[in-house]
Amino acid sequence: MHRAFVDDHGAVRNGWKILGFFALMLLFSLLTGGLHLLLPGRWKTLIPGQWIGTLSVLGVSWICLRIEDAPLTSLGLRLDRRFVRDLALGSLGGFGLMVITAAIVWGAGGVHWVRTAGIGPADLLKGAWLYLAVACFEEILFRGYPFQRAVRGLGFPLAQLAFAAFFALGHWGNPGMAGATKAWATLNIALAALLLAFCWRRTGSLALPIGVHLGWNWTQGNLLGFGVSGTTNQGWWTPAFLGRPDWLTGGAFGLEASLICGLVCTAAITGLWRWRGIRAGAGASTASGS
Repeated sequence: MHRAFVDDHGAVRNGWKILGFFALMLLFSLLTGGLHLLLPGRWKTLIPGQWIGTLSVLGVSWICLRIEDAPLTSLGLRLDRRFVRDLALGSLGGFGLMVITAAIVWGAGGVHWVRTAGIGPADLLKGAWLYLAVACFEEILFRGYPFQRAVRGLGFPLAQLAFAAFFALGHWGNPGMAGATKAWATLNIALAALLLAFCWRRTGSLALPIGVHLGWNWTQGNLLGFGVSGTTNQGWWTPAFLGRPDWLTGGAFGLEASLICGLVCTAAITGLWRWRGIRAGAGASTASGS
């Protein structure tokens, strides 16, 4: 095979593996794009469309790994007791990041909250189920096979920067992405991607980043009532903005467009950068392969 396609050991280069992954994702998206529409009405409520996307990205990842004769667990998807623990800890971490951000915005006179009528525990559970699907899909896509192959080819720092930019650009089509909000939101979403990549790097598992992603979105939207990347939510509380600039509060886009969120993310990234981490047995070889 031509040297442009294989390395010195005769293995397909990581760049081609990544391109192959996204080509398969495009094919799967075309095949499954209307699947959710075919579900009965009740099933559409029980199975949000994001779970179809999660099954697609898992299927593509499995195909790519089968070609390499590697198991799906090598991505950091070993569903054991530790995975559940790290998922729970990550969810608490994401919750904490959003609560700290919101508390600082409140302390700066940017917002206060009123209790939302008609929102109960069932709505919180429904939101958690939806945002778990979102977190699984985006983390397997952005911190799974293509990212981990980029780490092998480029090393962790360059792969992390490239996929942080990719993750931020992937949100440019969201509502409210305009003007100064677009600049702040892009920066903060890129910082969030760096944070999530460190979560994988330090544990060798996708459980911690999935948990952080879940806790972040759920707390921001379903609990505190902010927009989540521009998507409107009805939360347990409704934020009442007090006329302060959007760079402080995030405005309708959500806390992800706030300067405070960027500062909190930077502090968390610094902590993860200094933390040596604990390797998950199944994902350790992949996580260290830079």
